[in-house]
Amino acid sequence: MKVLVIGSGAREHALVRALTLDPTVAAVIAAPGNPGTDALALNEPVDAADPQAVVELARRHEVDLVIVGPEAPLVAGVADALREAGFRCFGPDAAAARLEGSKAYAKEVMAAAEVPTAMARVCADEAELGEALDAFGPPFVVKDDGLAAGKGVVVTEDRAAAMEHGLACLAKGADARVVIEEFLDGPEASLFCICDGTTVVPLDLAQDFKRIFDGDEGPNTGGMGAYSPLTWAPEGLVDDVVARVAQPVVDEMARRGTPFVGVLYVGLALTARGPRVIEFNVRFGDPETQSVLARLESPLAVLLGAAADGRLDAHDPLRWSPQSSVTVVIAAEGYPAAPVTGVAIDGLADLADSDLAEHVHVLHAGTTIDEDEARLVSAGGRVLSVVALGDDLVQARVRAYEAVERIRLEGGHHRTDIALRAARGEIRA
Repeated sequence: MKVLVIGSGAREHALVRALTLDPTVAAVIAAPGNPGTDALALNEPVDAADPQAVVELARRHEVDLVIVGPEAPLVAGVADALREAGFRCFGPDAAAARLEGSKAYAKEVMAAAEVPTAMARVCADEAELGEALDAFGPPFVVKDDGLAAGKGVVVTEDRAAAMEHGLACLAKGADARVVIEEFLDGPEASLFCICDGTTVVPLDLAQDFKRIFDGDEGPNTGGMGAYSPLTWAPEGLVDDVVARVAQPVVDEMARRGTPFVGVLYVGLALTARGPRVIEFNVRFGDPETQSVLARLESPLAVLLGAAADGRLDAHDPLRWSPQSSVTVVIAAEGYPAAPVTGVAIDGLADLADSDLAEHVHVLHAGTTIDEDEARLVSAGGRVLSVVALGDDLVQARVRAYEAVERIRLEGGHHRTDIALRAARGEIRA
């Protein structure tokens, strides 16, 4: 197969890396890609949110499968245009992508499918917002109804801060809405479900870390790290989530005439009352993808191609490495509020030649090449994902953080506690 991957982040770098390890894949095109994917695939410039531009690129390269990484192109209808042009595409069409594009719509679908989730109110003005905050009380959970690059949620004890975020969401336009939810306590987990419109095949569980600082302090980010598997998760959790969440949602979407083909990302809180859905995404999550795909031994293109073709029911059971995977994100100075870009990144070549290279790989997220200086520099908030494998979480953590220390980015920062509580056996669900 010749496979086209749409996107430019660490998630797409992880997808490209996994695809190049698939013996059925002859070539990978990354559009637009990044300096990391450039070492593995052919990078092609493209406006990823322009459906016709993506179709034209797919035609030019005569690709056999297109995988759409980010959410914005899916909501913009890139998958619709590709399918209309006759291309096999892994990713939901715009109607199905509303599961992420609108949290209010996702709540509506969950209610129809009887999915366990947090109670919520959808607010369209300041008065409704204030009433909802008072009804639920602290901790306040305030969610932008639309896409917000993983940073549209505020969880706070401060009513004024909750009100401020809610009003900022409502100020985005005449049709803007904000969702207020009850707070769900308990450890969180992420489950990627590969869907072909009818059948659901789950990947392995992961946990990510949204807050910027150790101890889950500070503002939400796009994600500062992740690990897999979750050795503390209750037995049968994956099967339970598929039966009670993913499959009913896929069935409901089909009933509505908008079959879901792609990744249904199920964000969970494992509460005392059982698993509850925090959110849906319609694509691979970042940084969980980096850890999950590092452990997947089944050919990725075969799996995603089967989903695109509606043939998941005939796919072989997935094979997984028994090792643990830990991902640590290195962020730019000032992230998430105002990341500093254009800062030189050093140490990657030495790391690739070191004794850690057998167990560690580095995925690019916010990087670019400074043509004047001919060097790699930062170009975004989350700059690199450092992914390490080990026989257990303790070993994987040691390797990940040893690798992080060998990378130099002035002003860069990272969390030091990714997977720490799990490695210590301190998480109970």
